Amino acid sequence: MNVMTDKKSKEEGGFGETVRVIIQALLLALVVRTFLFQPFNIPSGSMMSTLLIGDYLFVSKYAYGYSRHSFPFGLPPFEGRVWEGEPERGDVVVFKLPRDSKTDYIKRVIGLPGDEVQVREGLVYINGDEVPRERVDDYVAIDPSGRVTRVPRYRETLPNGKSYEVLDLTPNGLSDNTDVYQVPEGHYFMMGDNRDNSTDSRVLSAVGYVPFDNLVGRAELVFFSIDEDTSIWEFWKWPTSVRWGRLFSTVE
Repeated sequence: MNVMTDKKSKEEGGFGETVRVIIQALLLALVVRTFLFQPFNIPSGSMMSTLLIGDYLFVSKYAYGYSRHSFPFGLPPFEGRVWEGEPERGDVVVFKLPRDSKTDYIKRVIGLPGDEVQVREGLVYINGDEVPRERVDDYVAIDPSGRVTRVPRYRETLPNGKSYEVLDLTPNGLSDNTDVYQVPEGHYFMMGDNRDNSTDSRVLSAVGYVPFDNLVGRAELVFFSIDEDTSIWEFWKWPTSVRWGRLFSTVE
């Protein structure tokens, strides 16, 4: 018996098994990412205080069914959705930006197909009815230099009863008074919760009405959150930089 040959065969067999395990793990991750949950991180403050810069969240891909935007690189290139489910008012949704179909945005569904939406003096009107808004408190933000900013915070309640908090930094800001938007069939009207710091459906040239096919999924869970001035790979800073209270919190 050749001991060297037997040893080499075992080493090759061990290497082959390792490669198979890695491939199986990658395929499983691809299936989970494509059909079940996809991780996203928050790069801007447009959804404060619901979502903060440095939040990492899971988005359910199955919530609204699947379109070509559900798959990596937009493949396969088919039209429409399969196993579709319609979003509800108040859902926090990741979608592909209509003007390029590549950039991911995250906003809240305010208007449904056929709705008329308008903002007057900071208040949202849907089909002519005012969306109730109640003053709650101030949202206190501290930037990396230690500067403290206080922003008025309100609780808004949509016609279906969905309630959430919004920020209104500037009374009668640029997007606090708009024309009436008529949401086309098959489209949705999206707004950020940080109303004076959100490029959303109010800006028709930048975002506008979002086609149903562009929806990627519904934001479900914040699984990790770290201060915006700390990179996620700086694990030695985690004890003081991780927002421990936000971990595994649901997105409302």
